[in-house]
Amino acid sequence: MNKLSKLNQRRLNNFKRNKRGYYSFWIFAFLFIISLFADFIANEKPLLVRYDSNFYYPVFSFYSETTFGGDFETEADYKDPYVKNLIEEKGWMIMPLIPYSYNTIIRDLSAPAPSPPSNKNWLGTDDQARDVLSRLIYGFRISVLFGFTLTFFSMIIGVSAGAIQGYFGGKTDLFFQRFMEVWSAIPTLYVLIILASVIQPNFWWLLIILLLFSWMGYVGVVRAEFLRARNFDYIRAARALGVSNTIIIFRHMLPNATIATITFLPFSLSASVTALSGLDFLGFGLPPGSASLGEMVNQGRNNLQAPWLGITSFFTLGLMLGLLVFIGEAIRDSLDPRKTFN
Repeated sequence: MNKLSKLNQRRLNNFKRNKRGYYSFWIFAFLFIISLFADFIANEKPLLVRYDSNFYYPVFSFYSETTFGGDFETEADYKDPYVKNLIEEKGWMIMPLIPYSYNTIIRDLSAPAPSPPSNKNWLGTDDQARDVLSRLIYGFRISVLFGFTLTFFSMIIGVSAGAIQGYFGGKTDLFFQRFMEVWSAIPTLYVLIILASVIQPNFWWLLIILLLFSWMGYVGVVRAEFLRARNFDYIRAARALGVSNTIIIFRHMLPNATIATITFLPFSLSASVTALSGLDFLGFGLPPGSASLGEMVNQGRNNLQAPWLGITSFFTLGLMLGLLVFIGEAIRDSLDPRKTFN
C-alpha cells in the first residue's frame, strides 16, 4: 500500500485538527450509511420469513398470499392479522425496527392524523397517516444521493468547460463566456414550472434540468487556474515537444485546478440538496407521495397544529446543511498552505 506524500499527509493532518469539520464528516458519513439501509430499517415487509421449513425474503422478492396458504394471488399484506396468523401457524417472521415504509398508510392510529409522537410512531405521523421517521430516513437518502449525483456530473461538465476556455483562450474563451452570460440569465424555476405542466417530474428529469444550469459554478475557478498555467514554462515546453492538447490539459494542467474544485464540492452538494428540497416544497419536485425533506417542510407549514412535523424537517435540513458547510470549511482550510491548526 502506497503511503501518502508529505504534502497530502500534512493536508490530512490539518483536516483532522479542524475538530468541527472532522467530527462533522464522521457524523454525516454515519447518517448517510444508515440511510442507505433504509429498506432494512423502515419497511412494512419482513426481513425474513420462515414458513413450512422454507425461508423467504419479502424485502427482495414478491410473494403472493397463496405462498403462505392464503386465498389471493396478490402480494401478501404482512400487517394483515390474517396473513400474520397464517405465517405464525407454520413459522415466524422478523420485521424491521420500524415496521412502516415511507408510503405506508397507518390505519390503526390512536388519534386522527397527523398524530403526535408515540411508542408506535416515534416522530408521529403526517396528515396522510404516514410514519414521519420512516419518511425522514428515506428522504435523507434520496436528498443526499440526488446531491451527490448532481454534484458529480456538474463537476465533470464544469471542469471540462473551464479547462477548454482557459487552455485555448482567445475566441474560444470569448464565445464560451458570452454563452454562459446568456445561459445563466434563463430562470431555472420558470423552466421547471413550464416543464411540470407538460411532464411529470421525477428524479432523473429534475437531475437533467438542474444539471443544465448547475455546472457553471465550476467554470470560473477552473478557467482562472488554466489561464494562469497555460503560459508556464513546462506547458510551453510540452507544446514545443509535440505533446497533444488532451495530455497537457488532463495530465499537466488539471491537477493545478483540482484543489479549487475539491474545495467547492461540499458547498455544491449542500446547494444541490437545498435545490431539491426547495422544488419539493413548491410542488415542482419529486412525484407526489415520494419521500422528500421539502415535502415534509410543506407538511409542517400546512399543519401548524402539529409542531413535530415542522421541527423534524427543520432540524434535519439544518443539521445536514450545517454538517456539509463545516466539512467544506475543513477541506478548504486543509488545502490552504497558509492555514495551520494547533
